[in-house]
Amino acid sequence: MNTRVSTRTRKARVWAVAAVCAAAVVSSSGCASDSGEVEKRTLTVFAAASLTEVFAEMGQQFEAENEGVNVTFSFAGSSDLAAQILAGAPADVFASADTKNMDKLGPMAGNPVPFASNTLSIVVPPGNPAGVTSFADLAEPGLKLVVCAPEVPCGAATQTAAQAAGVTLSPVSQEQSVTDVLGKVSSGEADAGVVYVTDVKRAGASVEGVTFAESSAAVNTYPIATVADSKNGDLAQQFIDFVLSDAGQGLLAGAGFAGP
Repeated sequence: MNTRVSTRTRKARVWAVAAVCAAAVVSSSGCASDSGEVEKRTLTVFAAASLTEVFAEMGQQFEAENEGVNVTFSFAGSSDLAAQILAGAPADVFASADTKNMDKLGPMAGNPVPFASNTLSIVVPPGNPAGVTSFADLAEPGLKLVVCAPEVPCGAATQTAAQAAGVTLSPVSQEQSVTDVLGKVSSGEADAGVVYVTDVKRAGASVEGVTFAESSAAVNTYPIATVADSKNGDLAQQFIDFVLSDAGQGLLAGAGFAGP
């Protein structure tokens, strides 16, 4: 009699533990091991270079709110990131600085949504030694101008602004990201460059910004999407939801981004 009761009790305990673990798996929270450790998960985010600082901050907050989650970033020009994803690079989320490079992914980008927009600005070294005050000044002979390459969102936007201003630019260098343009101007290698207003803001006292009217003709909308073959689709969507939340939008606004 006592043996039968003990056996039934043990079986009941086994099924209870199994039920708890099954429920945990369904909720994506994982079932803790005997040591009580939470399942570790890594989310890989490919994001435009202009998002470097604000997305890094978002990643820290997202990790703090999701125990066991580690967010890793790859920041570069959107065209380079799109090419890497198409070549098979493992990414869970893609945040592009324009819709054109997001569109390159086709069905690999699941349901892209706009989350921010950005406007161009001229950037010059402290003191503006070349005396640049307008977009037309960028076409002055002898001016060492650095811009983004045409395939990069900031480069395509610069071309649009040049058309609106009716000027032809002759840059000494075309870079693959706004970060590279900003670096050449802040180091004094260039007299001027064209980046985003957000880049001028995050650079602080190392550069100065010069606004220009033609920038309104070249506003970039930033989309974000889960990469279709992501093995962390649920976690990727949670990160996108955070970017779109009031908290995420507040961080973007603080970095100088406008709404989508």
